[in-house]
Amino acid sequence: MINIKSPREIELMAKAGDIVYQTHQYLLKYLKPGITTKEINELGEKFILSKNATPSFKGFGGFPAAICISINEEVVHGIPGDYQLQEGDIVSLDIGACFQGYHGDSGWTYAIGKISSDKQYLLEHTKQSLYEGINQVKPGNYIQDISRAIEIYAQEHKLGVIRELVGHGIGNQVHEEPDIPNYDTHHKGPMLKEGMVIAIEPMLTLGSKAIVLEEDDWTIATKDRSPSAHFEHTVVVTKDGFRILTGEWFYG
Repeated sequence: MINIKSPREIELMAKAGDIVYQTHQYLLKYLKPGITTKEINELGEKFILSKNATPSFKGFGGFPAAICISINEEVVHGIPGDYQLQEGDIVSLDIGACFQGYHGDSGWTYAIGKISSDKQYLLEHTKQSLYEGINQVKPGNYIQDISRAIEIYAQEHKLGVIRELVGHGIGNQVHEEPDIPNYDTHHKGPMLKEGMVIAIEPMLTLGSKAIVLEEDDWTIATKDRSPSAHFEHTVVVTKDGFRILTGEWFYG
């Protein structure tokens, strides 16, 4: 069942989303060669807790950390550890925060120092594919409109679209109905209605769309080890279109 959120619930989710955005901005200055992913996670968790919120992902399904940190060919669900960021890496931070029982969720992929032109291309166009999807959010459109817009943009830019991982509804649960694929399933899916809150999150690759589960049983990586990027916003359907709850248009 898809839950339509009340104005009060939307404002609580806006607060949670703002905490997620603030956490991303706080961590930006630490994303330099030499820092470990474990240190990034600890900094992020402390920041979220300082905002009277809790990390949405810690313990979710047994996940052991507050932030999913995925490097280069890792797509999502990377477990923070002793790996030190290196010049030329790309790193995805998937951050969730729960405020008074409601969640915000946003993933963003960052360049560490100077990266290759191929990786820069991947980041630029994966981010734009997110906004192509978001621009389809308005009452009367369907989930398919979001999915199709993302896939068309990705195909135009010759990027692989991972199919097994999708966006989702969000509210007082991290994952709610509906699923939001990043490709056209050729089914309309649910109609978008005012008050629906969804997390849209394209995950694209420079190579094959095939993925594998790593030995830690959490980290998902590209099968061909090509770089992958992940960009995500939490969005509410408004009367006339949409409102981004995890930072509006401020990400660079």
